Amino acid sequence: MTPFTIGEIPIGGGHPFVFIGGPCVIESERHAGDLAAELASLTARLRVPFIFKASYDKANRTSGRSFRGPGLTEGLRILASIKARVGVPVLTDIHEPSHAAAAADVADVLQIPAFLCRQTDLLVAAATTGRVVNIKKGQFLAPDDVRHAVAKVVEAGNPRVIVTERGTSFGYHNLVVDMRAFPIMRDEGLPVVFDVTHSLQLPGAGDGVTAGLAQYIEPLAQAGVAAGVDGVFLEVHENPAHAKSDAQNALRLDLVEPLLRRLMAIDAIVKNPHQPLEPRRTQRSQRGISL
Repeated sequence: MTPFTIGEIPIGGGHPFVFIGGPCVIESERHAGDLAAELASLTARLRVPFIFKASYDKANRTSGRSFRGPGLTEGLRILASIKARVGVPVLTDIHEPSHAAAAADVADVLQIPAFLCRQTDLLVAAATTGRVVNIKKGQFLAPDDVRHAVAKVVEAGNPRVIVTERGTSFGYHNLVVDMRAFPIMRDEGLPVVFDVTHSLQLPGAGDGVTAGLAQYIEPLAQAGVAAGVDGVFLEVHENPAHAKSDAQNALRLDLVEPLLRRLMAIDAIVKNPHQPLEPRRTQRSQRGISL
């Protein structure tokens, strides 16, 4: 796999995993900016590459009454302000081909929503901006089927493509993650990201909102990193219960650091398999008894 950069951040090719995180949707300029600053400070301290993510418009909400965000013009202004003030790359999703050029003026990564991953005009519009294109694998696709969506972007002249796994539909109101998907998609020569929090949705299971199982974020994230992913995507909120979108599958802000520390340790083992590990020492071994 040939790595490429997002801003100054390399992704793929055995580089440490990239953390893509932020709120599902821009709730307000202050909220998004404060959360971006907190995450940027934390990841800088841990030396984890960080990309801030937030949507200016959630056009695929369960209910027409759901909060969608500030919209294209105001949302991109907020993202541009965050990018300038916090100094981190930005990712946002687009739902219409006409939004691609405007979003590309601000965002470093244009994301194709899972339900739209086969929309040719959207993929081509994103590709022709020259920005990195992150394709969310549809819940209805097998891992190797995503190569057709990737081909649409590459054939439009843009080889900088990421594929993101976000679970596969499993009956009604449930998603499952097949860990084989990660090596299958990486065999296509592409960086692969694991969208942990969306994989824990229970689509349609709420009363007009998407339900979720946030209690399983940590073990699922750890499993994905152990499978060798190039990036981890997490929706983060300081108070998920009050989030305006995806409240039931967001990671609480104060849980981000301990999780990232565990993921860093796993990632180091997976990507440096020949590095010797220090033998685990117990209280008895410290008294001179070999165990």
